[in-house]
Amino acid sequence: MTLTALDLTGGKVGDDGAQLLGDALKRNTALTTLNLCSNEIGLVGAQYLGDALHHNMTLTSLNLRHNQIGDAGAESIGIALHHITILTTLDLSYNEFGDVGAQSLGNALRHSRTLTTLYLKGNHIADAGAQSLGDGLRCNKTLTALDLMNNQIGDAGAQSLGDALGHNRTLTALNLEDNQIRDAGTQFLGDGLQYNITLTCLYLLNNQIGAVGAQSLSNALRHNSTLTFLSLSNNQIGPLGVQFLGARLPQNTALTSLDLSNNKIGDAGAQSLGHALQHNRTVTILILSENQIGDVGAQFLGDALQHNRTSTTVNLSNAQFGDVAAQSWGYILQHNNTFTDLDLSKNEIGDVGAQSLGDALQYNATLTDLYLSKNHIRAFGAQSLSDQLRRNTVLSHLHLSDNHIGDTGAQSFGNALQHNTTLIALDLSNNEIGHVGAQSLGHGLLQNTTLVILYLEKNQIGDVGAQSLGDALQYNRTLIELDLSNNEIGHVGARSLGVGLIQNTTLTRLYLNDNHIGDVGAQSLSNALQHNRAITVLYLNNNQIGAVGAQSLGDALQHNRTLIDLGLSDNEIGHVGAQSLSDGLIQNTTLTILGFSNNQIGDVGAQSLANALQYNTTLITLFLSTNEITDVGAQYLADALQHNRTLATLYLEANEIGDVGAQYFPNGRVDKLILKDDEMGDDTMHALLELL
Repeated sequence: MTLTALDLTGGKVGDDGAQLLGDALKRNTALTTLNLCSNEIGLVGAQYLGDALHHNMTLTSLNLRHNQIGDAGAESIGIALHHITILTTLDLSYNEFGDVGAQSLGNALRHSRTLTTLYLKGNHIADAGAQSLGDGLRCNKTLTALDLMNNQIGDAGAQSLGDALGHNRTLTALNLEDNQIRDAGTQFLGDGLQYNITLTCLYLLNNQIGAVGAQSLSNALRHNSTLTFLSLSNNQIGPLGVQFLGARLPQNTALTSLDLSNNKIGDAGAQSLGHALQHNRTVTILILSENQIGDVGAQFLGDALQHNRTSTTVNLSNAQFGDVAAQSWGYILQHNNTFTDLDLSKNEIGDVGAQSLGDALQYNATLTDLYLSKNHIRAFGAQSLSDQLRRNTVLSHLHLSDNHIGDTGAQSFGNALQHNTTLIALDLSNNEIGHVGAQSLGHGLLQNTTLVILYLEKNQIGDVGAQSLGDALQYNRTLIELDLSNNEIGHVGARSLGVGLIQNTTLTRLYLNDNHIGDVGAQSLSNALQHNRAITVLYLNNNQIGAVGAQSLGDALQHNRTLIDLGLSDNEIGHVGAQSLSDGLIQNTTLTILGFSNNQIGDVGAQSLANALQYNTTLITLFLSTNEITDVGAQYLADALQHNRTLATLYLEANEIGDVGAQYFPNGRVDKLILKDDEMGDDTMHALLELL
């Protein structure tokens, strides 16, 4: 197996290490992806890498994000781009260069024949740099995505980019989020859009665009026939700006997604937009979250959308309306036949609003996804919604996390599950549900034949609630995913779930993170794994599992033939437990992912796992971060990789591996090696030369 991807994020490679990597890249004929994010590489290191790119014929993706290459370093990379014939993706975000570096990159765009994606976010590019990039875009024939987020581009820079849009015929996505573009600059961008025939996504979030700028964009929308996504979130377009946009939306035939979140459009803006949507025939996704839309505005918008036949997704989360608006939307849902997704999360609809929406579900024939998280819904509102689930035949996803439905509300949903035949995903996370509510949900699962996903994370169901759900698992034949993380479940509850798993034939993903199942609970689940033939993903992270529990899990791995992803990070397994799991890995033929970070296995545990890797033929990804592994353990692992033919990704960050340990890995065969945040120096780079 040949190394094709190398991730050295946070490895303090520096300029000297970059020189060594550059020398290796000149000779390497296999590496396609190199990640050098956060490595203290300056202009000198960038020069070495730029020179290497002249000669390398395989690298297609280079990530230099969060370094300090500056203008001179960007110039070196830019010069290299004149000659590169293979690189397609380049990330130079957060690298402290400004207009001078951008000028060099702009010149490179004139000559580049392969680059398709360029990330330049978080630098100091101002108007002059944007002008250079714009000039390059006028001639470029390959770039499809340009990210200039979080720079200092103002109106003059926007003018250059707008002019480029009028001539460029390849760019499909332009991100100008978080710059200093005002109304004048927006006008130039709008002018460019009138002639552009390729751009489909334009991000103008978090600038200083007001009503006049919105007017310029609205004029462009009248003529543009390709832009499908426009984000103006976090500006100041206000109700007047929305009025301008709304005036042109009926003529536009391309825009499908419009994001106007956090623009203070208020009730008046919602009314203007509503009028426009009555006549528009293309906008399907409308995002209006955080807009100070009260009950009146939400009513206007809802009334207008009764006549719209194209909008399928509406997001009004955190819009500051209450039960009055929810009542209006409930009425609308009874008559609208196009909505499929409605997000009303983070409002204050309460029980009264939930009742209105519940009534609507009885008659609505199209809504499939309803988001009502964080809405102060209590037991009565939950009962109103659940009552209508008995009759509704289309809703498939209901999200009610972070409310206060409690046991009584959960009982209502448990009863509804016995009759509903369409709901496939129910999210009741963080809802103050105890064992009584869990018992009712368990009873519902005994009868239900459609639900495949149930989220109960961050409740208090405890062992008794887990017992009820475990009983349900013995008979339920549809549930595929169950999240019971952070639920105060101990070893007794784990035993009940284990008994259920022995009989269950459909559940494939079970999440039990952040509970207290301990060694005894791990033993019960291990016994279940020896008999279960369905579970493919089991997460037991942060569960106080020690060596005894790990021994049971290791035994289970020797017999289980379905588990592919096992999460055991943040436990107390140690080197003895690592030995037991290693014994299981030697015999196991299905596990592909093992999460084993933060378990204090040390070098002895690493030695055991290394021994297993010499025989295991299925493991693809292994997480061993934060495990007190030193150079000694690194040698064991590296030696094992000489014999292993399947492991592709090995995470070893935040251990105690220094130069000596890193030098052992060139002899391994892993595709992707993650050593970030270890204690590497120049000697490590010399070793990696051989690997490349």
